[in-house]
Amino acid sequence: MAFESLSDKLSKALKNISGKGKLTEANMNEMLKEVRMSLLEADVNYQVVKNFVNDIKEKAMGTEVLESFDPGQMVVKIVRDELEALLGPDQAKLVINDHGITNIMMVGLQGTGKTTASAKIARFVKTKLNKKVLLVACDVVRPAAIEQLKTLGQTIDVEVFSLGTETSAVQTAISAEKYARNNDFEVVIFDTAGRLHIDEQLMAELGEMKAEIHPNNILLTVDAMTGQDIVTVAKEFNDQLTVTGLVVTKMDGDARGGGLLSVRSITKVPVVFVSSGEKPEDLDEFHPDRMAERILGMGDMLTLIEQAQERLDEKEAMNTMRRMQSGIFTFNDMLAQMEQMSKLGSFSSMLGHIPGMGKLSKQVDDEQLEAQLKKMRALIQSMTPYEREHPNILKAGRKQRIAKGAGLKVQDLNKLIQQTEQMQSLSKMMSGGGLGSMLGGLGGLGGMMGRGGFNRGGGIPNSSKHSGSKKQKSSKKKKKK
Repeated sequence: MAFESLSDKLSKALKNISGKGKLTEANMNEMLKEVRMSLLEADVNYQVVKNFVNDIKEKAMGTEVLESFDPGQMVVKIVRDELEALLGPDQAKLVINDHGITNIMMVGLQGTGKTTASAKIARFVKTKLNKKVLLVACDVVRPAAIEQLKTLGQTIDVEVFSLGTETSAVQTAISAEKYARNNDFEVVIFDTAGRLHIDEQLMAELGEMKAEIHPNNILLTVDAMTGQDIVTVAKEFNDQLTVTGLVVTKMDGDARGGGLLSVRSITKVPVVFVSSGEKPEDLDEFHPDRMAERILGMGDMLTLIEQAQERLDEKEAMNTMRRMQSGIFTFNDMLAQMEQMSKLGSFSSMLGHIPGMGKLSKQVDDEQLEAQLKKMRALIQSMTPYEREHPNILKAGRKQRIAKGAGLKVQDLNKLIQQTEQMQSLSKMMSGGGLGSMLGGLGGLGGMMGRGGFNRGGGIPNSSKHSGSKKQKSSKKKKKK
């Protein structure tokens, strides 16, 4: 994930200052030196780092902090607030007309995920803003982009307007706007052409299109992996088009995050959306306060809850919770939870949103976990409907048939049975309901797979060790009885 290295280093620096009983200029300077180096290594602009550190020092050495009960914690709060100010300070949103059509013009270089981002924003407008949205294929330079947009449009059930590659991008945009007005569309998203680099021809075309459609929003897609180039690209596009917001893609990569931390301060262009995957639902509104807390290892439960509310099937979740509260957990429940879990994205990403679980998330091997899930699905799908609801009846003969049908070993099935039994025990301990408890159940499922998965050494090592010690204690108690 982006900011991973920066998050570790900043957390370490702030932990050291938080442990000091008294705040002095010496330990303050030591902490600021580590913060400065962390930001520079993350590829944050030098002038931005200089101003950031000076602002922290000025506020941290103030009388209010020095006389506070816990000056170390006050410094952590100041760093968090300054990070938020650097990223925001306020959340930027799409400009949507109350009456008439809202035009969104998507711009950016090739390879930044502009076409995919256009579809993701279309889905966001349709599902969260409840607006009738039209996608327009204006990238007539690259025929594959038109087909890609049409495919994405079908996936999210949004109409795509195209006049093919023979009609110019500007004329396509003009015709699309007329079509939208005649067919009661409320939001129109124009996916424009990109280039490998900024050139006069690209800017002339975009400038002409802007003059014709008068967009309410001009969103620039930038790749989080490009570091300081985000600032350069944003500055050039903004100078010529007046960009209203950024869409930062590939946030799930190993980007250092310096460009994202620098861009608002230098260009004054806010980040509106961040994208962290290829699926249409892998798009989140950008909240500076939440991102600041994530960078400092404080988690982001609000975003996780919002994702759960949007992506999980509430009815299915409540049904599973009622069964779990009754002490019932079968292979069907296991399968249902796996499907729900996959909707929330990678397990490591989910853990990364939970306060205090950042380090644990790095120990999760998502590829190995996905391989385990596939094996578990194959085994369950090889069972009869009756066997799925009655795990107790699986004896030697049935086990051999199920394992053979899934192309796996009986040993793999035994591990699945054991995991189901563990989840059944967990279900008896769970109380409450709703999506919050559902997330707890999903976490339990992930932990079970990490401890007793099909591949040794996979999953969550810390949980494995902890779990083993509990089992040993439990078995000793039984022997004494």
